[in-house]
Amino acid sequence: MFDKDVIELGARTLTACRAGGLHAATAESCTGGLICALLSAVPGSSDVLERGFVTYANRAKTEMLGVPMELIERHGAVSEDVARAMAEGVLAHSPADISVAVTGIAGPGGGTPDKPVGLVHIAAARTGFQTRHRRFVFEGDRHQVRLAAVRAALEMVLSLAGEEG
Repeated sequence: MFDKDVIELGARTLTACRAGGLHAATAESCTGGLICALLSAVPGSSDVLERGFVTYANRAKTEMLGVPMELIERHGAVSEDVARAMAEGVLAHSPADISVAVTGIAGPGGGTPDKPVGLVHIAAARTGFQTRHRRFVFEGDRHQVRLAAVRAALEMVLSLAGEEG
C-alpha cells in the first residue's frame, strides 16, 4: 500500500515523537485516514499514535474537532485557517501532545481558479509551540495528491517533534 521510503519516514516520525515523549494524533480530510494508517503500519506505533480523526465532512470538523462552522463558511474547508483549527482541535479533543491536520482538493474535480485540484493545507500543532502551516499544490491524480500530502504531513510532524521546548 505504501512505498518503503514513506514507511521509513513514518518510522522516523514515530521515533522522534517517542524520543520526545510525545503522543500523536491526526485530523484528516482529503487523506481520509491514510496518515494514521501509515503510522499504524509501523510495528510498535501504539506507544506513540493516540488516535486519528477522519473529518471529511464540514460537520465532522465542527463536531469532532470544534472547528467553528463560521470559520469554514468564511474561508472554506480548504484553507489555512481551517487546517490550523483542525490541528489545534485535535490537541483540545484528545490527550495528544502533537498533531497534524490535512485538508485539500485531491481531485479529479472540485477545483476552482482560486483553489485548484491538488491544493492542500497542512497544519501541525504541538503543546507549547506555535502551530505551523504549509500550503501545497501537488501535481498528479487523486492517489498521487493524497500520497504527497501524507509525505508532507509526516515531514512536518517529524520537524516539529524534533524541536526542543
